[in-house]
Amino acid sequence: MLMRSVLFVPGGSEKMLSRCEGLTADILMLDLEDSVVPARKAAARDLVANLVNTADEALRERLWVRINSWQSGLLEEDLEVIAPLMPKGYLLPKARSAKDVSDLDRLLDNLELSDEHRRSRIVSMVSEVPEALQQLASYNTVLPRFEGMSWGAEDLSAALGASSNRDANGEWLPIYQHARTQCRIAAASANVAALDTVYTDYKNSEGLKRYAHNAARDGFDGMLAIHPNQVDIINAAFTPTAEEVDHAHHVIDAFAANPDAGAIGFSGMMLDLPHLVQAKRVLERHQIIGANT
Repeated sequence: MLMRSVLFVPGGSEKMLSRCEGLTADILMLDLEDSVVPARKAAARDLVANLVNTADEALRERLWVRINSWQSGLLEEDLEVIAPLMPKGYLLPKARSAKDVSDLDRLLDNLELSDEHRRSRIVSMVSEVPEALQQLASYNTVLPRFEGMSWGAEDLSAALGASSNRDANGEWLPIYQHARTQCRIAAASANVAALDTVYTDYKNSEGLKRYAHNAARDGFDGMLAIHPNQVDIINAAFTPTAEEVDHAHHVIDAFAANPDAGAIGFSGMMLDLPHLVQAKRVLERHQIIGANT
């Protein structure tokens, strides 16, 4: 599944929802949580439900919903309205462990009106409550709908009572860098996608470009976005360049010409099997992007 850019769209804004078809993000995350005040929750559910219900097949494939957390007491109300309409997936905020995901999975099984081949997927936020970072190993189990993990710094810093989550240069402070790292490692261990968190300075395109390229360098599959102007920059960062694709082809060809070699000389460098694995990943990503864009 292509998840380079995941753009939050306020679920309570009829104006923003009406623009979804023209947005270029791989995933449009219709938000029922943080962007919606309590008094507007029910109205936002209806607006989101209407969009999912009336979207054509191409748009529906990109529509996900950030529901409210289990702790809020609103999650089941969200799903009673949304789940029968079968959005592509859900973002589960403030997940405490894999149990929150498996409980959501079972609830969706009871509410969805389709066969298992179209079951909605789940991405969980795995750092928004402190106990979640101590339960990442719980995700090393079978979770049929589970598609990925992401992390967030704002809820975590509030839970910790911290006055900031970045230093004077705008870099993550150690606690939040730890959360980011643990999210990436846990996603790899669970064999699901890893999505880096939002870049909140949405007018700083150069800063976003650096952050997104660093996220791709570190092995993240994509990242969250809060403004439509961020999407093209993020998509570019997580799309292999022509040079990277060409290099991957040459690496694979070099190993194919030496099938019994565990390591080969290539352009003055010594390459071994991890380089071959990485080259195959680049080509696989290139093919997925080509098939979906």
